[in-house]
Amino acid sequence: MTYRFTVNPDVCIGCRTCELACAFAHAVAGKPGVSRIYPLDGGFKELWVPVVCLQCEEAACVKSCLVDALKRNPETGAIELNQEKCVRCMACIAACPFGCSLLDRQHNQVVKCDLCGGDPVCAHFCPTKALQYKPIEAGKVKVSA
Repeated sequence: MTYRFTVNPDVCIGCRTCELACAFAHAVAGKPGVSRIYPLDGGFKELWVPVVCLQCEEAACVKSCLVDALKRNPETGAIELNQEKCVRCMACIAACPFGCSLLDRQHNQVVKCDLCGGDPVCAHFCPTKALQYKPIEAGKVKVSA
């Protein structure tokens, strides 16, 4: 079954629970990691826009990686970063037009959303369901693997 991660800013209340859940889900040695999702304040009418990796079909981050550390997981569809291959050149950070490849200074590593191995924690903790990871019908949405 194919799944799609969706973001609905219309119901996001800016509680930032998604950030907290993500940071703790990606803890290293007991220290929370950098959140791979961050809600931006739209600046008016209490509009919040959760920004998370779009797992682009033709991902600039993947194309920019000189050491082939970024690969799409065929099962989850997520572009995953192999920390053992990554040389921290930060080309992927510069290449992502959405700001979704990030530098975790505390752990000295580049990070990006990996869809939590196919079960995004941020979606589980979102109180308004602004974030959802749900199955899609075959043929309804084009998804690359």
